[in-house]
Amino acid sequence: MMIKNSATIKAINTTTYKDRVRGLIKNPLSGLLFLIVSFSALITFAILLFLLSYILIRGIPHLSLSLFELNYTTANVSMMPAIINTVTMVVMALLISGPLGIFSAIFLVEYAKSGSKLVKIVRMTAETLSGIPSIVYGLFGMLFFVITMGWGYSILAGALTLSIMILPLIMRTAEEALISIPMSYREGSYALGAGKLRTVFRIVLPSAVPGILAGVILATGRVVGETAALIFTGGSVAQVPENIMGSGRTLAVHMYVLASEGLHVNQASATGVILLIMVLLINWLSAYIAGKIVKK
Repeated sequence: MMIKNSATIKAINTTTYKDRVRGLIKNPLSGLLFLIVSFSALITFAILLFLLSYILIRGIPHLSLSLFELNYTTANVSMMPAIINTVTMVVMALLISGPLGIFSAIFLVEYAKSGSKLVKIVRMTAETLSGIPSIVYGLFGMLFFVITMGWGYSILAGALTLSIMILPLIMRTAEEALISIPMSYREGSYALGAGKLRTVFRIVLPSAVPGILAGVILATGRVVGETAALIFTGGSVAQVPENIMGSGRTLAVHMYVLASEGLHVNQASATGVILLIMVLLINWLSAYIAGKIVKK
């Protein structure tokens, strides 16, 4: 029986493939579009593979235990303080911008009147802020947090600047994720007697978690790889500060400083490998959490 089913499946697949080929031959435009799409996908994959290979080949041979010592010196050029500062700043930025962005999206989708001027203004503002270069956010953070507030170059100033920078991204992706949830989910919840708040947080929000986490992943990647905004706000001290009011460089800033000095280019390449691994781990962890939430 299993052999017969396998033969049937192969026959169906072969027939489908032959029909597809005949369709491409009969319609040259479809065949051309198919070739363009396939070529584009191949080029994209090749570029990604080249970048990953280049970073790993250039960086892995220069990894050493001295790069992971707790204290930075000119002899070991350790990246461990930068790793700790990066994790601290990412967590702080996401704790500030994450709830604000998600709750703002919930208000716009579930509570605000659709098509109102307020919704249009907020969406236009968020889209505008998403396109502003990071150097502009850095200059704003320096003028407001560093100088006006008197905090100086600090982890707090850098984290607040990053949270402002990624807030529009999180809000827009969360909004799109909530909009994509079918209205039947809400109607079914209302029919069972659930209120607005319970429906949003028990039905709609858990269903939108994968889309929301996609925005959080994009925001995290931008935070981890940011340099311009942090040089003007977080500073470039190569040590772990005693508190959030102290200055400290992140991993991306650390790599930029090493490469720009021209004295530790090999160590900068090794730092790039760790930065790549950190981003991949964050993406994997986010996808794992999203899968767990969806199963529940």
